[in-house]
This record gives sequence, C-alpha cells and structure tokens, in this order.
Amino acid sequence: MRPVPWEVKRELLIKAEEETNPDYGCIPEKRPIRDYIKYGVINLDKPAGPSSHEVVAWVKRILNLQRAGHSGTLEASAGEIQL
Repeated sequence: MRPVPWEVKRELLIKAEEETNPDYGCIPEKRPIRDYIKYGVINLDKPAGPSSHEVVAWVKRILNLQRAGHSGTLEASAGEIQL
C-alpha cells in the first residue's frame, strides 16, 4: 500500500544559493501584495452557477481593483479554470 501524499518525506533540492539583485526584483516572500495584484494571475475554479462576468466583478470588489478580466471558455461543466 502506498503512503498518502502528506506522509511522504520530501526534501528541498537547492542547485545554487544566490541572492536576488534588488535592481531586478525581490524575494517572493518579501514582494508587496500590490505587486502580486498588479502583475499576477489568479487561478480560480469557478463553481457552477455564477457567470464568469459575476466572478470577475466579485474579484474586483474583494481586491479593490479597477481592472480585471478572464479569458477562454469558463463554464464549470467544461472543467476550465478562471484567470
């Protein structure tokens, strides 16, 4: 019997230890949330029921954004992911 995923011992492989040059970005853990919102993508599994337009409106309201959108066919029955 195979172990369940959360019981598998995992190790982090580090190929090289490097510092991030602040002129070219920042460490992800220290990146401001505003940068994630401005330049990021939200993968959202849209439930059946609300339209894609409604879900985008909710995201805009929750994150206090002026612009947001989606792409592709986003019907839950098609198994698509909201972007």
